[in-house]
Amino acid sequence: MKKTQKPSTKNVTSIDTDYVRSMQKKENFKKAQQKRLRNRLAVFFVIVCVVAGSLFNMNAGQKEILAAKHKEKAQAIATLEDLKEQQEQLNTQLIRLDDDEYIAKLARKEYFLSESNEIIFSIPDKKKESEKEIRKE
Repeated sequence: MKKTQKPSTKNVTSIDTDYVRSMQKKENFKKAQQKRLRNRLAVFFVIVCVVAGSLFNMNAGQKEILAAKHKEKAQAIATLEDLKEQQEQLNTQLIRLDDDEYIAKLARKEYFLSESNEIIFSIPDKKKESEKEIRKE
């Protein structure tokens, strides 16, 4: 196997003429332009990376905030539904309180009020007793 060698240009002396000098100036100018271009592109690339990174970071933060807001909204909606149900129950009870028969029934049940010649027996609920025992424990 033969290796082909490139002729060495280091041993050749350059001719100092106007043409050679102008060509060297052009070549040096071209190299300097390419170096400046590479430097500008590197700076631009770094700036783009920094801006993109900060945008991704802000996007992730906004997603976390949005998820927290959605969770808070779901809790608020659940609370609203509970309050609406409670409001409906209170409205129903308010309508019932306008009825004299309901008030009489409620007075008999809660306060053991009776009409003449009427006997009221109080029977304790098993559910209420078990709840009281659980609370005591």
